[in-house]
Amino acid sequence: MIIEQIYTGCLAQGAYYVESDGECMIIDPLREVNQYIEKATENGAKIKYILETHFHADFVSGHLELSKKTGATIVYGPTATPSFDALIATDGQILELGKLKIKVLHTPGHTMESTTYLLFDENGKEYCIFSGDTLFIGDVGRPDLAQKSTVTIEDLAGYLFDSLRNKIMTLPDDLIVYPAHGAGSACGKNMSKETFDTLGNQKQTNYALRANMTREEFIKEVTDGLELVPPPYYFPKNVMINKSGAQDVDTVKSHVQALSPAAFEAAANETGAIMIDTRQQQTFKNAFVPNSIFIGIKGDFAPWVGTLLTDIEQPILIIADEESREDVITRLSRVGYDNIIGYLEGGIQAWENAGKETDSIVSISAEEFANKFKESEGKIIVKDVRKPSEYMAEHIDEAMNIPLANLSKNMVEFSKDETNYLHCASGYRSMVAASILKSRGYDNVVDIAGGFKAISETDVPRTDFVCQTKMK
Repeated sequence: MIIEQIYTGCLAQGAYYVESDGECMIIDPLREVNQYIEKATENGAKIKYILETHFHADFVSGHLELSKKTGATIVYGPTATPSFDALIATDGQILELGKLKIKVLHTPGHTMESTTYLLFDENGKEYCIFSGDTLFIGDVGRPDLAQKSTVTIEDLAGYLFDSLRNKIMTLPDDLIVYPAHGAGSACGKNMSKETFDTLGNQKQTNYALRANMTREEFIKEVTDGLELVPPPYYFPKNVMINKSGAQDVDTVKSHVQALSPAAFEAAANETGAIMIDTRQQQTFKNAFVPNSIFIGIKGDFAPWVGTLLTDIEQPILIIADEESREDVITRLSRVGYDNIIGYLEGGIQAWENAGKETDSIVSISAEEFANKFKESEGKIIVKDVRKPSEYMAEHIDEAMNIPLANLSKNMVEFSKDETNYLHCASGYRSMVAASILKSRGYDNVVDIAGGFKAISETDVPRTDFVCQTKMK
């Protein structure tokens, strides 16, 4: 028996390769499926099943393409309604893979079709569960991503309580839990950085599995604070793509063109495309294409694209270092942003060599900011673009919290006349915010390099630290 977790850090997503006696299955595959085919080929195994735990919202799954290329059967749990051929398994149904058996456990709550797959080893022993977004390490799936008009968030949370108590918590404590996501995913509120654990340990440490918790307490704790961390706008679009099946990712990539500076500029003007600059923030600030937006590839790139670009069909132009360009296109396609027109061939250097105008953003050190803060006696405008929970834990006195995710809705809170000093935790999000403000005509923005981490090492007055316990 082979079980391999294939973890993709930028999405905090875990796909799984399971093999036994020349047969294998892939659970929750990413869109670029060749990696799974190559692994099976290397092992001399045939891909028999593609198991989907639910219709994913945070990434485009590769189930349809993988099935077309291998002939493997796509499997969903009860109530799933895909628009393509698939085995809609019944609750309790047994699938066989080599010498292994997999039991289908319908575990609605995160979504109505959410399903957990219980794997029995060669000896018939319950070995592990692939829990999808039903049970994470340290958390459970949020119940507000798939609600319909007749099903409330509270209804889904109640279903989740029943699923956990009746289907999962009754299983042996030594069972291994393999979830679909880890820390950083927007599918939960506060997941552990660990990517697997034993069920017994989760019963002891996961707040949602507390033995004496009532159904009402569970609903309250699981839904509490969801409004503070709304899911990215692209989530519903990805669900629809996954229900119908995405086009071949290689087809998407084949349409991306290398554009000269003149062609790049013309494309931006003619199509209204968003120009995304993916370089490192402290490189970006020195010279960038006017009106381009910084979203660095070395960060939570795809989730931030999905949060800030509300239209998944939005035309996109890319400015990237040559070595990361392919990765940028791949990551965009993973979350369904397929309308990539092209990239600036030769990067910013080619743009400058062509005599094109560049823009820049002022970025100062935390020490410089501390001096300006002192000189002004605190009478300067400071905008904290971190999440509300980060802000509530500790922040600069008099700083206003405008989370990056809500920036576009709160433009009026930024001064057109006075300098706006921006910071986040370490400098990534504040540069994103500064670039957006610049593109909207706010020329008086200053980024504080190193963010709150660096500021906290100066004498800038801050509120007392308040430990933020895990969101319940």
